[in-house]
Formats: sequence, structure tokens, C-alpha cells
Amino acid sequence: MASLFCSTTTTTIIFSSKFPPPIRTHTQFPKPNRLKTQKQSITERRSLIVGSIIEDREAIDVKKSDPQQEEPKEVDRDSDRLMSRGINAAIVLAAGTVAVTKLLSIDHDYWHGWTLYEILRYAPEHNWVAYEQILKTNPVLAKMAISGVVYSLGDWIAQCYEGKPLFEFDRTRVLRSGLVGFTLHGSLSHYYYQFCEALFPFQDWWVVPAKVAFDQTVWSAIWNTIYYTVLGLLRFQSPDKVFSEIKTTFWPMITAGWKLWPLAHLVTYGVIPVDQRLLWVDCIELIWVTILSTYSNEKAEAQTTGETNSTTED
Repeated sequence: MASLFCSTTTTTIIFSSKFPPPIRTHTQFPKPNRLKTQKQSITERRSLIVGSIIEDREAIDVKKSDPQQEEPKEVDRDSDRLMSRGINAAIVLAAGTVAVTKLLSIDHDYWHGWTLYEILRYAPEHNWVAYEQILKTNPVLAKMAISGVVYSLGDWIAQCYEGKPLFEFDRTRVLRSGLVGFTLHGSLSHYYYQFCEALFPFQDWWVVPAKVAFDQTVWSAIWNTIYYTVLGLLRFQSPDKVFSEIKTTFWPMITAGWKLWPLAHLVTYGVIPVDQRLLWVDCIELIWVTILSTYSNEKAEAQTTGETNSTTED
């Protein structure tokens, strides 16, 4: 019994100095593909950029096509245009009514028993007599008024020639041109023709060609310079711009005048009396002022456009 107990209770424990290798249980992840990630990032950036551009364009299109913003502007423009056209039509109608009434009512004190035919028959002759009387009593004022009317009409014709509708002319531009004609051309021309007669007090055959040559060189240069200078100042342009415009237009306007005035001035200095020369010249001035006004405003608009473009580029 004792031996069995010992054999059962005695156990042998054997220790080994070598331990089994540790078990590694960490997970191995696959190595990232750098090329794929770069392509994905570039694609994402491109999509973001394209998306932002599309959104900006849509926003701009919405602003442009927004009827709530466009309709008030169009209505304002149309109303301003209609109002301006109405004012211009009223001015033309009033001026024409006054002029026709004055011309036809020259004999209103003697109309008793006259027929319409008699009124129309004697009106031109009696208006001419009245004009000659004014030339004797107040010649400078009469010539100033004629030049003012002619220069205003000439500028209006120039604007219509440029493509503007009949009653959509620029009132400020017409006023500027008429002011130059009234204040300067009428008075200066009155004294110029007297000076020209004193400068050439001869009756020889060469006097008329000499006067025409003097008119188309010295006087044309002086008057064109005065015209462009005063118009530039009335536009509130700087002296540099005025001088640049004069320098640009000086020779072209002199040579352009040679196509019109020499033939007309053969009649001016050879046929028309001194006191009545300005009326004849002003009739031809309707053509010449149209050329002057058109050329002057084309240069002014070209300078304004050039300045705007340069400012935008800066």
C-alpha cells in the first residue's frame, strides 16, 4: 500500500530551457499604390475646379438673364429716349413755327383784303427788304443771328447724316455749335470781309483770285483753329486734348475746304456785295458746318474711346 502511494504521488517535472517561438497575431495590410492616389487627387482637384467654373458661369448667366434686373433698365432707357425725343420734337416744332410765322407775317399790317396767294407772293420780297434794313441799322447782330441758326442746323444735319433719327439729336452738341456760330462766326466774319476789302482795294482782274487764296489759307486756318478750340473748351476738354485735336485736324480740314470753297468764293468776292456776303456764305456753310461738326465729333469720340480702352487695360 505504501509503495503504491509513493508511486502515485511522486511526479517528475521536466523543464526545458528552450521556449517555443511566440505567435505573431498582427494583421499585414497591403502596401498603398502611390500612383493611384496621385491620379485620384488630381482627378478630384480637376472636378472641383470645373465645378467652381460651371457654378460661376451659371451665376453670371442668372445675373444676365434675370428679368427682374433687366426690365427696369430697359423701361428706364425707353422712357428716357421717349422723353428726349419729345423734347427735341417740341424744340424743332416751336422754332419752325416761330420762323415760318415771322416770315409769312411780315406784311400783317397790310393783310386787310389780301388773299393767301398775295401773302405768299409778297412775303419773300418784303422779307428781303426788311433784312436789308436790319443790315443798315444793326449789321453785326443780324449776321450773328444768321450764323447761329446756320451752325445749329448744320450740326443737326450732321447728326442725321451720322445715322441718328430725326428727333434723337444731341441737344447739347447742337447748342455748342450754334453758340460758336452766334458768338464768333457772325461777328468775326463781318469784320473779316471789311478787312479783306481794305487789304485788296483794287478793281483789277487778279483781286478776286487773290481774295479767294487769302481766304482759303490765312482765314481758313484762323477760323478752323478758333472753331475747334472753342468746341473743345465747351466740351470741358483739357488744353492738351484741344491742341492735339487741332494738330490732327488742321491740314485735313484746310485741304477739304479747297474742294468746296474756291468755287463758292468766286461768287462771294466777284458778285455778292460786301454787306450781303455773309448770307451767301452761310447758305454754303450748311454743307461746310456738316463736315466740320461730323469731323470734330468723330475725333472727340475716338479720343474718348481710346482713353476708355487705356484705362481698362491699366
